[in-house]
Amino acid sequence: MKKISLGALLIVLVSLVPRSSDARFQVCKPSGKIKGTKPPPGKCVEDNDSFCCIPGKLYPTYKCSPPVSGTTKAILTLNSFEKGGDGGVPSKCDKKYHSDDTPVIALSTGWYNGGRRCFQNITISSNGQMVNAMVVDERDSTTGCDEEHDYQPPFANNIVDATRAVWKALGVPMNDWGELDITWSDS
Repeated sequence: MKKISLGALLIVLVSLVPRSSDARFQVCKPSGKIKGTKPPPGKCVEDNDSFCCIPGKLYPTYKCSPPVSGTTKAILTLNSFEKGGDGGVPSKCDKKYHSDDTPVIALSTGWYNGGRRCFQNITISSNGQMVNAMVVDERDSTTGCDEEHDYQPPFANNIVDATRAVWKALGVPMNDWGELDITWSDS
């Protein structure tokens, strides 16, 4: 039997390690920054825990989100996908509004993946409870602080934005709705 040198063994092992271009092994770093501008009077509405951009403050933007696993950590936020709700416009996946009594969600830009997750279900877990919800929209992590985004900062890269139906299914008391640490996975 032929002996293999330690050097040859290391070369073989290194060749088996995934390349850094594999997105699953990359760290999601900011892709840029947006400078906050002062919104015109009455243009930034701070309802439903919304925040207005601070003039001169630099906000990070992200084209990516943390890698998806069986238990991807995220922040659950509350949104209305109904006409006249705080979502404002129809959902990106189907150009329709959705009832707040339906478990639908929007994902940060990287997880939304250019719409590839549209109409797919994800499983959201928190406090020992689980709920399935359908992806219908994106929470833009690449733009903000402009009229189109109500002068609000870009979304973080780890957001799952959900209807009240999701919050109810997770058993979260209504007075605690707003932000919640969760995990999620593709269903």
